[in-house]
Order: sequence, then C-alpha cells, then structure tokens
Amino acid sequence: MQPFRFAVHTGRLDPPDDWVGFARRVEELGYDALYVTDHLGRGLSPIASMGAAAAATQRIRIGSYVFANDFRHPLVLAREAATLDRISGGRLDLGIGAGWMRSDYRQLGMAYDPPPRRIDRMEEALGILKRLLRGETVTHHGPHYRLDGAVVAPRPTQSPHPPIMIGGGGPRLLRLAAREAQIVALAPQMTATGRPMLRLATDRALEQRVEIVRRAAGRRFDTLELNAFVADAGVVGGGRAIGPSAAALLKAAGPALVGGSPYVLYGTIAQLRESILRRRERTGLSSYGIPARVMEAFAPLVEQLAGR
Repeated sequence: MQPFRFAVHTGRLDPPDDWVGFARRVEELGYDALYVTDHLGRGLSPIASMGAAAAATQRIRIGSYVFANDFRHPLVLAREAATLDRISGGRLDLGIGAGWMRSDYRQLGMAYDPPPRRIDRMEEALGILKRLLRGETVTHHGPHYRLDGAVVAPRPTQSPHPPIMIGGGGPRLLRLAAREAQIVALAPQMTATGRPMLRLATDRALEQRVEIVRRAAGRRFDTLELNAFVADAGVVGGGRAIGPSAAALLKAAGPALVGGSPYVLYGTIAQLRESILRRRERTGLSSYGIPARVMEAFAPLVEQLAGR
C-alpha cells in the first residue's frame, strides 16, 4: 500500500497572479507536488510555469496534469521533459494523456478524432518518449510518427526517466497506464464527444476501474501510485463563513447519494480523512490532485495524512 501524496493542481480557470509566491505557498503547506493542466485558452502554459515553480521551490515535485499528446511531438516533449527534470534537480512527474477537450482541438484547427485513434497516437508516442528519455538514439517509422536518428541530450536527472503519469478513465487507457506508467491518474471516462460520464464518477465505479488496472499490471500493481484528479472540493465548518460552509454541506450530500466519489471531495476534515483512509483500504488509491482554490482549506488534512 502506497503512502498518501497530495498535489495541488491549477489550470485555465484559476491561474494565480503571483505564481512564484503561489508555488512557495504550496510547498509551505506541506503538499507533495504542484501540477499544471494542459488546455488552451485562459491559464498559464504548463512548461514555463513548471520551470518557474521548480526554480522557486526546494522540495515539491512539479508535473503536467497531463500533457495532451496530440499537441506535442514526442521528440519535442522529451527534450522539454529532460530539461525540466534537470533544472528541478530530478523533481519532474511527466504526465501524458490522449487529449479530450474539444475546444482545444477546435482552436488548433485539428480534427477531434474518435478515442481509439487518439489513444493509438498516444501509445506510439509514449514508446518513443521513453526511449528518448532513456538516452537511446531513435529511428522510428510508425503509422503516426517518423523520426530519424533522434536524440535527447542532456538526459534527465532521474533514471531511467522521470516517473510517467498517464491520465484517463477508459479501460484501454487504464490498461496502457497499468503496463507503462508509474502513476495512474484516474478520472471519469469521457464520452466520444468529450463529456464526462458522471455515472462512472462514483466510488463503486472506481473499484471497477482499479480492478482493470490490477489485472493489466500483474505483479507491478503494488508499485503503482493510484491518483485521483479532484474536480471539485470543499471543507465544511472549521470556522468558515456560514454561506460557503452551507454550500459545501449541500454539495456533500450529492456524492453520498451514489456512494461517494474520489473526484468530488466535500465534508469536514474528519469526514474527509475517514473516507480517504477507507478508500485506500478498499482500492489502494493513495494520491489526490486538489484544486488550487481549496489548497488552504485542505492543508490540515494534508498535514494529517501526507506520507502516512
């Protein structure tokens, strides 16, 4: 069973004005990592912001939550990842996914292909990415990528490469993560049109998803970190204003009706602690990405559980 890890994630909806101060505050509060999502439009770009966060901090890991494969050629991404890992002193978690947000594809003028095709591209890119980060000279002629004598130098600090985090919720992507990743970032599966399947956002569905990972991972399952992308969260009580506390209490009732959710965390600190401990016991889920807007409220929970 893996110890608890808590990351703060930030993206297009809540970019802090003082990024350096924000990154340092994440570290001060005891979080383990700072992750940046990868979507177009509003929000900081992940590579530059990850580099700035690495320079401003000493301990926390930095990561992508997750890079959208279709926007980033594997050779270019491998070079950026190696640089980020070196300048951070080996603190990079390299997250990658197949891409899912239709508005990103629309802005880029790219076709929003069906999920199997996007995952095909990602699987091919992932193999190239890992070979480059291991220091291989790569010549590859595949259905989606062609490289001739490609090399990345200097290599990343972490060996053989930074931990790979694969994010998603569909069975095929989870099986790929089970075989190839060190961190499996779970999220509700998306429809073919890019909408989350809310019926798969429950703890019951999580157990089924983890079983898919377990079967595909085999002996390596116990070495995997299982992470949940928390889309919404809030703490009830704790001396907070009545209005926000009441709103959080109302939201807390929603997941309870369907048996709880790892992706929507609402309740008192004691309730959250109990549910997180119980969920790890049942499924092995030990890692959470907490929205930046609630990182202060969740700090007491992090203090109680991180590393335990």
